[in-house]
Amino acid sequence: MADITLLDGGMGQELVARSGDDPTPLWATRVMIDHPGMVRDIHADYFAAGATVATTNTYAIHHDRLERFDLDHMFHALHLRALVEAHEARAAHGSGRIAGSMGPLVATYRPEVTLPVAIAAPKYAEIARILGAHVDMILCETLASVEMCEGAVKGAAVAGVPVWLSVTVDDHDGSRLRSGEPVADLARLVRDYPVAAVLANCSVPEAMADALGGLRTLGLPFGAYANGFTHISGNFLKDAPTVKELTHRHDLTPAKYADFAMGWVEMGATIVGGCCEVGPAHIRELAARLVAAGHRIA
Repeated sequence: MADITLLDGGMGQELVARSGDDPTPLWATRVMIDHPGMVRDIHADYFAAGATVATTNTYAIHHDRLERFDLDHMFHALHLRALVEAHEARAAHGSGRIAGSMGPLVATYRPEVTLPVAIAAPKYAEIARILGAHVDMILCETLASVEMCEGAVKGAAVAGVPVWLSVTVDDHDGSRLRSGEPVADLARLVRDYPVAAVLANCSVPEAMADALGGLRTLGLPFGAYANGFTHISGNFLKDAPTVKELTHRHDLTPAKYADFAMGWVEMGATIVGGCCEVGPAHIRELAARLVAAGHRIA
């Protein structure tokens, strides 16, 4: 039996669903501005479901996204707002860790818009300096190419806390990043940068076993947290899309998701959770299954 870190589930889609607002290109950031306290409540629900990590609602807070809506002056304040809501939920729960989320620059799932490391790393470092004093680890997530990963982890290193690297993989061939590069090509990064754990996220759960096959060769703690989308549509891969272009699947019940995640644990994964469209009910079911199997949720 193993000690398992149980991450939370998706934040952005949960915010959109609870708010009832029409999605915008600012996604979870817009909801956080318009509905103070909702992020805290979602963190609280994940802690109550059994998660031991709250992932900050900072995934999409980037200058390039805020500038489109004349909100870049709020860049620093929005990061602090997300941190406060995570801390309030943890304080009320009485335990848990906080992961500072840093998502891809420019766009999600699009390796062709990867910025050179020399440009990306300072952008990530700016965020890491804000988050570093207030989180237990930095989670660089949903990264779609090796170069994108390098920019993120190089920038994240300035935070002075452990850095977890999470990649998004091809939904039809989880052994490859969305760029087409093998997951195993991350070996250079974990050798050259202080990466503490490697994960795969925001791809269909069916792709994760192949992804973990590559990740477990890297010699670090590894894991996965999948999404609940049917697929990534072509319209979402255009500039400034909204999540209206993505469809959630109706077959991914909490029990079915837990089946997938328990399979990842059997492969040696020690970090599991959920991403978009995986909610508190899924995490509650997964927590129960882990305990029933004799694992300790840490």
